Amino acid sequence: MQQTFENAVANAWEAAWDRGEVEALAALVTPDYVRVSKGSGKASSLTQHQNEILAIREGFPDLVTTVDAVVVNGETAAIFWTSTGTHTAPFMGVPPTGRQVQTRGSNFLTMENGRIKQETVTWDSSELLASLGIRHLGDAMAPADPGVVVDSLAGEPDLEIMKTFNRQFVTGITVVTTNENGVPKGLAVNAYASVSLEPPLVMVCIQKTSSTYPALFASSHLGINILSNQQKDTVSTFASKSADKFADLDWHTGPNGSPLIDGSSAALEAEIRERFQAKTHTIFICRVRHAEVSETAPMVYQAGRFFDSEGLSQL
Repeated sequence: MQQTFENAVANAWEAAWDRGEVEALAALVTPDYVRVSKGSGKASSLTQHQNEILAIREGFPDLVTTVDAVVVNGETAAIFWTSTGTHTAPFMGVPPTGRQVQTRGSNFLTMENGRIKQETVTWDSSELLASLGIRHLGDAMAPADPGVVVDSLAGEPDLEIMKTFNRQFVTGITVVTTNENGVPKGLAVNAYASVSLEPPLVMVCIQKTSSTYPALFASSHLGINILSNQQKDTVSTFASKSADKFADLDWHTGPNGSPLIDGSSAALEAEIRERFQAKTHTIFICRVRHAEVSETAPMVYQAGRFFDSEGLSQL
């Protein structure tokens, strides 16, 4: 039986995962088949699993999955497998990186009359992103525990209150830049922070709908320019949808090709080390490789207005 079942699994998985013929999986499972993620506890039906395979194949069209071993012990079994593919199309909101990944997993099966009734898996599609060096901040978006009783002041805050809260925070203004096939790209960002000095790590948070986002995501390095009190026009340029935001700017490149804007209060070039997915945004954690500082005072932003930092009163 084991040899017959092993052949059936190998043939069905090749058809489904390598060619997208997901209907082949129906011959392996019972009508009430359920697939359970060991990590999240999420359960899915055969149809949901088939749709997941098709979504993965859209992002990794050359995906090849090999069944390394099938072990059967009475009414239980285990499948050990390896998948290899190239990320050449958008997947789970992530632009194509062109990177090849290899991921491995194991599925533990409960059988009924020679078919799979329940499948517990140690892997899910987010593992492909992890293999690309991209992680999801799932905890930041986890729903509240329905068993916890909270008062009316807890839970999700009103959107307008959150906007007002954020406007009260005083920040500088940065322009985050990258180079796409020799073409400079950039956007205005105020979600910047230093993470640590040893090692020198910084972070920026970028909205996925930005026209610069795909180029930035695919890059190995980026530039961060802290705008000075002399660059109000530069803010307007990078907040716009101009096709060539660098046309009237003086700028130079960092050691790894990132555009650094002349006249900035400070500028750095950093290597992108981590990309964390946070729903509508991606958080880039970067290691600084080059930095420049000028004597020009930075611009300050608060509640939709810009200020000259030289005019601030010391407390």
